[in-house]
Amino acid sequence: MRGSLAIYNALKDSNIDFICSVPCANLKNLLKLIEEDKNIINIPATREEEAFGICAGAYLAGKKTAILMQNSGIGNSINAIASLYKTFQIPTLLIISHRGDLKEQIPAQIPMGRWIEKLLDVCEIPTYKPKTPEEAYKLIKYASSYMYKISYPVALLFDALYWEYDLEK
Repeated sequence: MRGSLAIYNALKDSNIDFICSVPCANLKNLLKLIEEDKNIINIPATREEEAFGICAGAYLAGKKTAILMQNSGIGNSINAIASLYKTFQIPTLLIISHRGDLKEQIPAQIPMGRWIEKLLDVCEIPTYKPKTPEEAYKLIKYASSYMYKISYPVALLFDALYWEYDLEK
C-alpha cells in the first residue's frame, strides 16, 4: 500500500481537508485511508462533474480541496472546468488514476487513456506524472501550493505502473 500511503500522507501534510471521490479500483486503498481519517471530509460523488461542483462550493466555504477520480471523468467535466473553475479561479488538486494505458483490461478505457494528457492541456491544467511514491509525495506537496498561486486546478496523473506499489508486501 506504499503508493496510496504516499498520496495520503502528502494530502494530509498539504492540509487538504475536503475531498470528493469517484470510485476507481486503483484508488480503493487510498479511499480506505481517507475514509478512516476523521480530519478529512470525503464526499463520494456519482460522476466527476458532480465532484467539481461540490469541491467548488467547499473551496468557497474555506476548504482546501482535492478530487480523486479516474481519467475518463475529465471528459464529462470539461464544461465545469471551463465555466466554473476557469471563470471563478478555483484551485483544487486532481488525483487522477490513469486508466486505458499499460495493462488496461477494459477496451472502453483505452480512447480516453490515450487522450487524457491532451484534454488536460487543452483545459490549461498543469499535469504531473509521479513514478514513485517518493516523487508522488513531493509533487503533491508542490502542486497543492501551486494551485493557489495560479488559482486553478493542478493534476497528478498516476499510471498503472504506479499502482503496483500498492501490491508490494
